[in-house]
Amino acid sequence: MSNRITYRLTPDMLLRAYAMGIFPMAESAEATELLWYDPPIRALIPLDERFHVPRRLARTLRQRPFRVTLNRAFGDVMRGCAAPDEGRETTWINGEIIKLYTALHKRGHAHSIEVWRDDVLVGGVYGVSLGKAFFGESMFSRETDASKIALVHLVALLKHCGYTLLDTQFLTTHLARFGTFEIARSAYQLMLKGAAKKKALPFPEAPEWGRLLSEVMPFKPTGISSVSH
Repeated sequence: MSNRITYRLTPDMLLRAYAMGIFPMAESAEATELLWYDPPIRALIPLDERFHVPRRLARTLRQRPFRVTLNRAFGDVMRGCAAPDEGRETTWINGEIIKLYTALHKRGHAHSIEVWRDDVLVGGVYGVSLGKAFFGESMFSRETDASKIALVHLVALLKHCGYTLLDTQFLTTHLARFGTFEIARSAYQLMLKGAAKKKALPFPEAPEWGRLLSEVMPFKPTGISSVSH
């Protein structure tokens, strides 16, 4: 279900929309209008023992020398998510979306996880935070598993800070591997109402990734770089 909007969205309006369980998307990068979405079925990534890191990915996390950061390149992550990719020739992220979410980021309500190969950004994920709810918006990858690695770090961070809801909007094969499940709109709104009104711990400026990952990984990620800035 979607409805066209004819007025200019503001960051405050956007946060109120998220609190009600709806979110905007553009039909393309060139679109001048945004659409509201309120899916009848919502996908959530569990922030408890149901979260699953595939063993091959866990080995990758241990072995590959990626550097992972928090909120160091929010705009670059958004642009990476908006760029065409194999199997995705169009995007729902237009200039207005980038402007709105950048404003939320400056207010502390939107965050990004970045994955680097040396000094080159190779993957990332960004989303919106509201109370103990986090809304994963998009992720991208320029190297194998980079977006998955960003997602695992995000889950570890949210779990550490006491978040209770991670909304991914729609279920994909990619997300299903992590234990993502679907719930009806009515159940989702009840969960959202409870989570959005509670206060999570603030994100640390320099996360100790090794310690955080040990809470969600099947075995300790001894090989991954824990550099956070």
